[in-house]
Amino acid sequence: MSSIAIKVDGLSKQYRIGKKKEQYKTLRDILCDTLTSPFRRARKILQGQSTGAAELDEKIWALKHISFDVAHGEVVGLIGSNGAGKSTLLKILSRITEPTDGSVEIHGRVGALLEVGSGFHQELTGRENVYLNGAILGMKKIEIDRKFDEIVAFSEIEKFIDTPVKHYSSGMHVRLAFAVAAHLEPDILIVDEVLAVGDAAFQRKCLGKMGNVAKEGRTVLLVSHNMLSIQAMCDRAMFIENGMVSFSGTTAQVVTKYLGSMEQLRAQSLDLREDRIGGDPFRFTCVQFLNPETKIPWTVLSSGQPVIIRIGYCSQSSQVIEDINISFTLFTSTGTHLFGCNSRAVGMKLNVHPGEGFTDCYLSRLPLKAGRYAYDLNAEKNATVLDWIKDAGAFDVEMSDYYGTGYLPSIGQPGVLVDYAWE
Repeated sequence: MSSIAIKVDGLSKQYRIGKKKEQYKTLRDILCDTLTSPFRRARKILQGQSTGAAELDEKIWALKHISFDVAHGEVVGLIGSNGAGKSTLLKILSRITEPTDGSVEIHGRVGALLEVGSGFHQELTGRENVYLNGAILGMKKIEIDRKFDEIVAFSEIEKFIDTPVKHYSSGMHVRLAFAVAAHLEPDILIVDEVLAVGDAAFQRKCLGKMGNVAKEGRTVLLVSHNMLSIQAMCDRAMFIENGMVSFSGTTAQVVTKYLGSMEQLRAQSLDLREDRIGGDPFRFTCVQFLNPETKIPWTVLSSGQPVIIRIGYCSQSSQVIEDINISFTLFTSTGTHLFGCNSRAVGMKLNVHPGEGFTDCYLSRLPLKAGRYAYDLNAEKNATVLDWIKDAGAFDVEMSDYYGTGYLPSIGQPGVLVDYAWE
C-alpha cells in the first residue's frame, strides 16, 4: 500500500455568489419586461448605476492551487481564520463537493465529522443512524454490530439511542456523530471545528480518542481554532490563508505564524474587517476598555480593577432594530474559551437606533490573571446573526494584588480569578 494517505495536487474551488435565480414567468411578465426594460436601463444610467450582470453574478475562489501530501499515520492540523477555505478543503476531501480544478488521491476509507448532524437522517433514531453511517463508510453489518455498544457507551446517550435524532440537542448530535466517526475504524479521520459544541469533559474525551486513533497508525486531519488542541494532537500543521497554504511546518512554527497574523488582523479597524459574518445593516465599529470613574480608556489593564467594556456600533437601518442580543466572548491567546458577557442573559433589552452608538458592559473587578487575551463580538436578533467577528481584538492584563493580601498569582497559562471566602 502507498505510504501516502492523502495527495492533493493543484486543488482549486470556485463558487458563484450573488446570482439571482430566475423565477417562473408568465407570458404577461415577459411582455411587460420587454416593454419596460429600456426605461429601467435608462434610469440606471442617469442614476450612475451599473447595468451589467456582474453585480449579480460574482465568482470567488475558496481554494487556489493547493498542493500537499499526508502520510499514513500522520496527525495534521489545519488552522486559519474564518473564510480561509479550511472547511471547503475538508468537504472536497470527504467527497461532499467536487473541485473546480486539480486532483485529490485518497488511499483508505474516510470517516468525516464536518458539522453537527452531518450525514444523519433526522427522522431516524440514533440506533438507525449508527447503522446508516456505518453503511456509508462501507462497513458490513457484522462489523457495526461488534462496535455498536462501544459507540453508544462513548456517546453517553444510551437513554436516547432509540429516539429520532431530530429531537437531539446539538451536543447530543456531536456526541453520537463523533462516536460513529471514530469507532467505525476509518483509515482517515477528518474532524472539523465541531467539538466546540460539546462540553469540556467530552472535548477531552474526543481528543483522547483521536490520540488513540493516531497511535493505531491511522491518519487524522484536524481543523480547530483552539491552538492548545492543535499543539497537543498534531505532528505538523498547515496555515490556510485566502484559499492557499500560506505556511507549512512543525506545529509550533505554524501556530506562531498564525498567532502573529491574528495580531495584524486585530490591529485593523473593526469597521474595515471583511472576515465577518453579517455586518449589514448592523456593524461593530470599535471596542474600548474604560475607567468607570473618568470614562477615559485605561492605559493599563490590571487584575481586579473595575472596567467598562464599551462596544461601538453603527446601524444603517432606517428604523429602530429592537431587542438585539450582544455578546462579548473572551478567550486566551491560544483559543481556550474562558467566559462570555451576554446582554440578554442579564435581562438587558437593547434597541439600536439608526446611526452610530455604543453599549457598555460593566465589570466591577476584572477577573483575569496576567496574560494576553482575545475576544469575539456577536450581535443577533431572533437567532439571526447581525454581525459576528471572531478574534475581533486582543489586550494584555498585568499582574496585581487581586486579593489584597500581597499574594500574586503565578505567571503561567492565562485564566480567571474568582472571589471566595475561606473559613
